[in-house]
Amino acid sequence: FEQPVLSGGSLQLQPPRDATSYLLGLRYLTERETTWIAEYYYNGTGYTEAQAQDFYAAAHAGASLGALPPLVRAAAQAGYARPNLMRRYLYVRASQKEPFDILYFTPSATAIVNLDDRSTSLIGELLYTGFGDFELRLRAALNRGERLSEYGEKPVDERIELRVRWYF
Repeated sequence: FEQPVLSGGSLQLQPPRDATSYLLGLRYLTERETTWIAEYYYNGTGYTEAQAQDFYAAAHAGASLGALPPLVRAAAQAGYARPNLMRRYLYVRASQKEPFDILYFTPSATAIVNLDDRSTSLIGELLYTGFGDFELRLRAALNRGERLSEYGEKPVDERIELRVRWYF
């Protein structure tokens, strides 16, 4: 597929190119049942920091006029709105199974760092599965980054979610 690139005020479709993406990861389980996961993700089809900044700057310029121009909307729909839109990411997660002997309870903390623009998403989570066919998940997420960075430009800086899942 051709990749849309917003540059210099115009949307250009670049021809498909050979791209390599890869994920390197480690998982470690301690004696106290703390699970550590660390992953490095390289997205060979991702945008450069400069390409992403061009898109965010165009979106800001359009928003200051009261509406996103069709060019920015088209760019967002064509590829800039996808998850992991840039090239290099670090993912680190720690979770503790049943701390303090609280059965069916698992707290965890996750950090996702965009290594290109140094923006981050931090997620804390409390999971309880002791209700038979129900699962309760409370999550708090913080997106942090400079203006024109991936996580700095997310629509929400902080959010709290409560999810109830019923298995039937």
